[in-house]
Amino acid sequence: MTIQPWRAVSVQMKSELAVTAPDHAAAWKVIDKNIACGLRLIEAACAEYDAPKVFVTPEFAFQGAPHETPVAEWIDKACCPIPGPITAPFQSLAKRKRIYIGGNQFETDPEWPGRYFNTCFLIGPEGDIILRYRRITTAAFPSPHDFMDAYMARYTAVEAFPVVETELGRIAMIACSEIAVPEVARVMMMQGAEIILHPTNGKKSASEDAAKIARCAENKVYLVSANVAGPIGFSIDRTIPGGRSRIIDFTGEILAFEPSAEEGIGVSALIDVEALRRNRTEDTGPSSLLRARWEMYRPFFAKASFYPPNSFLDRPMIDMADTESALAASRRNFAKAGITVAG
Repeated sequence: MTIQPWRAVSVQMKSELAVTAPDHAAAWKVIDKNIACGLRLIEAACAEYDAPKVFVTPEFAFQGAPHETPVAEWIDKACCPIPGPITAPFQSLAKRKRIYIGGNQFETDPEWPGRYFNTCFLIGPEGDIILRYRRITTAAFPSPHDFMDAYMARYTAVEAFPVVETELGRIAMIACSEIAVPEVARVMMMQGAEIILHPTNGKKSASEDAAKIARCAENKVYLVSANVAGPIGFSIDRTIPGGRSRIIDFTGEILAFEPSAEEGIGVSALIDVEALRRNRTEDTGPSSLLRARWEMYRPFFAKASFYPPNSFLDRPMIDMADTESALAASRRNFAKAGITVAG
């Protein structure tokens, strides 16, 4: 069946920090306020545009960043399951409006006690959670890679990098600076991903701006990227602005862009999946997917092992300082491979 072009909206919303609250109850007042902001802006976009189909909210828009809060304290203060109290009101809205809503939160799962995940979720028009991606490459937060053997005994590689088939096309999700990790988008494209929803929460970055364009052009995917309005989550003094939400097509062309950090729903564009599908079958030169020479690269990936997996297999990560030994091992492995050279 032919997919008609449909409208996506990046919801550039303000986000207050639950980490600054003194206790659980106060933190959830902050979270509830952030949830209300997201709901209000999605409702406004539904009224302003002609039948938008997909909405994306920013990375950790509802809880804010944990900063250096110990894992157990952050779990108690602000984390919750998916589905749960953060997704529930958006699930109701998605069902009522018959829309898709992509978001991000810090998730707990009783199957993995003592751990939390930086998780992207997608809600379908029936109000159910149809995709959940737990971020793999993190700087400060726990990752499934930290206990990879146990995690991958529970999930398949396809489930670890999920792509969901919908009537709008095949959708994947990537959070924030993980867009600068080429392998993540690549393995999602190899499962057929056509649209990547990108909740982000970051300052202006030339390298990440370039990465967004590169991921689209090299994988022939659309990117719907929503950044936080006002100050970013890692700005505890609230002085570093976010903004710069955008939608990019499968050639790397920017279709919609908000240069400011003001709250709004102005970043909106039509997504033409049929045009993307035609483009993927065309020979467009060296960057064509048809000309990708996977076999030549495979040996290098097969032997690559730098940041050690299973660093927290036997016990959960306690706080950010716990990662220092893993980083030290990664430095040694880079030096051993000749990638870095001592001065």
